[in-house]
Amino acid sequence: MNQDKQQVAARQLRLVTYLSIGANVLLIAGKFVIGFITASLSLLADGVHSVSDMLTDLVVLLGLYLGSKKPDSGHQYGHGKLETLAAVAIAIGLLGVGLGMIYYAALDIARDRVAHPRNLVLAAAIGAIAVKEVVYRVTKVVAIKYHCPAALANAWHDRADALSSLTVIAGVVAQKFGFNHGDQVAAIAVGIMVVVVAARIIADAFGELTERAVDRAIIDQIKDIIKANGQIRQYHRLRTRTVGREVFLDLHILVDPNLNVAAAHQVAQNLEDALDQQLTRPVNITIHIEPDIPALRH
Repeated sequence: MNQDKQQVAARQLRLVTYLSIGANVLLIAGKFVIGFITASLSLLADGVHSVSDMLTDLVVLLGLYLGSKKPDSGHQYGHGKLETLAAVAIAIGLLGVGLGMIYYAALDIARDRVAHPRNLVLAAAIGAIAVKEVVYRVTKVVAIKYHCPAALANAWHDRADALSSLTVIAGVVAQKFGFNHGDQVAAIAVGIMVVVVAARIIADAFGELTERAVDRAIIDQIKDIIKANGQIRQYHRLRTRTVGREVFLDLHILVDPNLNVAAAHQVAQNLEDALDQQLTRPVNITIHIEPDIPALRH
């Protein structure tokens, strides 16, 4: 069952990543062509940002490929953390983009550089925002559904690309109203937002790499599933951690001491089946069976 969930998740995540790649190819071509025609440095810079965005798409595909590989003798718990490392790589790229936007915008202000607005640039930026916002929303939904940190990081990279196009619009509009540095000020604001998003992604990824437990909502769901099994009299030592999209879970359950081995095993198997069916994430379960006697109760 876990393998089926992993395959379905990987397929959906690959599809949204292919969608992002297609959108980036279209936007890169459009931004560079119109940027050269209009001599718009901001739109050309936005095109470079889209190139970096497509590179992160390729990193996500690589992470999904490696993370979906079956466990082997050298990686007996699977390769899921490679997806987490892919998320870190994407976040570092985001961090660089955000800091670069801040640096170059501040440099333009210091040099008192003023560009001349073009309506064609405005139209290109609006179209880029529309495309990227759709890709961001679709990718984010799928990434959250299948708990993929790399895809979620990539969704935010799509949003950052849309925001960078927004700075192009802000620059054109501000210049039309006589504020020559509107483009640069907006770029600095967006750069700060991008840096904050990157820092959050990195913090989440390192939380997973340091064996952080799953979130409270999933733990509560796990407890409800355990309590729904009437043959489990008590449980303790419930522990969780994540490896990529997969939840690793272990616990001790107390059952009727008069049950034979086969019957006690069936209680544990029923719990495993219920957890596997009701949790949306793939789950790897280890259950230790104990007799319900006073010495073992907590």
